Amino acid sequence: MDVDSKLNDLPEWRREGDEIRRTITAPDFPTAIRIVDEIAVQAEEMNHHPDIDIRWRRLHLSLTTHDKGALTENDFTLAGLIDGIAAKHGA
Repeated sequence: MDVDSKLNDLPEWRREGDEIRRTITAPDFPTAIRIVDEIAVQAEEMNHHPDIDIRWRRLHLSLTTHDKGALTENDFTLAGLIDGIAAKHGA
């Protein structure tokens, strides 16, 4: 898989080793929690779960496929869904 090519379609994400990461800044804390809630629904549907660190209205997310020890198509699919959720909430 060409990770750099995939990241060209996800400009908010950056690669760090075997993970891709993004920070989302929500308008306020309640919106940040709503974003996390929607991400959780998508993650459950995909059975693919991001690491999420919440700091007030900032969400730090990282994606990797732990059982593969590498990035997979699922990581990039979920990253795209996360971008859509963030945009919907003005983040």
